[in-house]
Amino acid sequence: MTLDPGAFWAVWAFLAMNVLSPGPNVVNTISTAMGSGRSAGLASALGVGLGIGGWCLAMTLGMAGLFRLFPYLQTVLTLVGILLLLWFAVRHATRARQDWQSGARQLAQRSGLGERAAFLRSLGVNATNPKALTTWVAVLSLFPVAIARPGDIAVLSAGAAITAGSIHAVYAMLFSSAPAARFYLKAAPAVNAAVSVFFAGFAAKLAIGLSA
Repeated sequence: MTLDPGAFWAVWAFLAMNVLSPGPNVVNTISTAMGSGRSAGLASALGVGLGIGGWCLAMTLGMAGLFRLFPYLQTVLTLVGILLLLWFAVRHATRARQDWQSGARQLAQRSGLGERAAFLRSLGVNATNPKALTTWVAVLSLFPVAIARPGDIAVLSAGAAITAGSIHAVYAMLFSSAPAARFYLKAAPAVNAAVSVFFAGFAAKLAIGLSA
């Protein structure tokens, strides 16, 4: 069965919005670019791309195996995904309100990092990011893992890596100066508010699909 291209784009769009919002990976890339220069920032972006691709591959392959053994888990995962998406929406809305009240958060620069150190640090931040597992559970509720072929999973993972890595590369290019980084943080409330609405819309889409 050929998968609907929209299934891939839904996941990549979700990831893009998640990557755009301020979080551990974004702060690490921007602060590395600010403190250690553009090349270190780009190395950090490469680490994000490979880390996101690895998460995607591992989670998709693992869940595909479980769905073949327990088909009903697809419905369970969709329900969990709806709840997680609503939680993400509330969390980003709360963060937007807090940032508007208290002002943009400050970045601690990561100075003196070489490209290799920046790359390894980025992989470490990605691997230990506390929201990574819940994020991927939500992501996989958007993708028909149970019927995906190995080629589909490879395309999904490659697209996830390219999406995340490209956005972080733009961060590294743009925010290798302190004024640009401060401008981004001032825009953080609006970014989080938009992401909140986006995630709530995805939750509604999944709920409509379950009830159809």
